[in-house]
Amino acid sequence: MSADSLKREAAARALDFVEPGMRLGLGTGSTAKHFVALLGERVRAGLDVVGVPTSEATRADAEAAGIRLATLDEVPALDLTVDGADEIAPDLSAIKGGGGALLREKIVAAASARMIVIADEAKWVDTLGRFPLPVEVVPFGLTPTLRAVEAAAQAAGCPGPARLRRTAEGHAFVTDGGHFILDLALGRIADPAGLADRLAAVPGVVEHGLFIGLVRLAVIAGASGVRIETAPSF
Repeated sequence: MSADSLKREAAARALDFVEPGMRLGLGTGSTAKHFVALLGERVRAGLDVVGVPTSEATRADAEAAGIRLATLDEVPALDLTVDGADEIAPDLSAIKGGGGALLREKIVAAASARMIVIADEAKWVDTLGRFPLPVEVVPFGLTPTLRAVEAAAQAAGCPGPARLRRTAEGHAFVTDGGHFILDLALGRIADPAGLADRLAAVPGVVEHGLFIGLVRLAVIAGASGVRIETAPSF
């Protein structure tokens, strides 16, 4: 099966965790896009839920699918967030932000009672770090912030270069919040929690793409079928 077909299978399985009346966080990215489309089919068939999108792209998809939407100010406590991931480790720590929505994704996830990650099997890894870690930063003072981010990674035992994310046209990629993204190429992150703490302490860093202690369940689709991975406290 293609990677896209596996993503859709994972998204379809995640619908089993959606119940009528739920307040749902709607993730961003190619796998979450499948979930929004499939959720829209259920909504049009009569399912009553309200969604909080994590990006303007997801908002547009959800509106087109007929899903009733709200903001976190209107619905500050969510029952469930369903989102994709760029990498997922066996302890369900994850790297997110390849789509550029990591700040809003983390805010929504933190406001949810549970977070489910949906992904194809290629995203399941023994150790995080092969996928470049997105770090969202303010545009002001970009060069010293970039250097400080690299120094933080060095101090955490996983040195690697940070590069400004750019669009296909060569312009700096700008998030929905008006920030830039540095992609930190590390290869292997032995201590994700330690790195997360060091990055959070860098002035100019708005958020990083390490999701630690937020994911309670992962739906992983592979050639042999769909499996469910749970965090120890789920």
